[in-house]
Amino acid sequence: MTYSMEIAGLHRELPICRITDDLYIAAFICFGDAELTVACAAELLKLVPPEDYDYMLTAEAKSIPLIHEMARQSGAPKYFIARKGPKAYMPDPIFVEDKSITTAGSQKLFLGRDDAGIIKGKRVLLVDDVISTGGSLRAMEELVKLAGGRVTGRIAVLAEGDAAERKDIGFLAPLPLFNADGSVK
Repeated sequence: MTYSMEIAGLHRELPICRITDDLYIAAFICFGDAELTVACAAELLKLVPPEDYDYMLTAEAKSIPLIHEMARQSGAPKYFIARKGPKAYMPDPIFVEDKSITTAGSQKLFLGRDDAGIIKGKRVLLVDDVISTGGSLRAMEELVKLAGGRVTGRIAVLAEGDAAERKDIGFLAPLPLFNADGSVK
């Protein structure tokens, strides 16, 4: 089963995947789809004026190609990625806990103190591929706050389920949730 939709002017068939017995989602994945990544980045950049933020931040991993393309198109020399685990190159990392609809259990998001030092006192735009429950978004916001920065915007390619009703995020298109038979909830 797939869900057919237009995203950033492109037609895509999103596979419908089981999350629980009574919850299915349409999987939106930019990995490997250069055309879609480039188009989504261009459209997302139109949602927030560049003077509204100093840096962009996303959570690892599916949004990495998207934020990279947004930085390339906008000329931003640096962007940040909240990693799912501490890395040897991260000096004294800060972290927060996150619960995502597509990740079993909770996970932590990490940012090195060096990156946190750059974010301190700066305006940060949060970027995600899909916002659903808002768990990843809340974790990124907390990470920015811990670093001493200020979130000035939240954007995503798709807003899934009830997230499409939120007024504090910009997004390109709503994405419904599904029943086991593929019908929209």
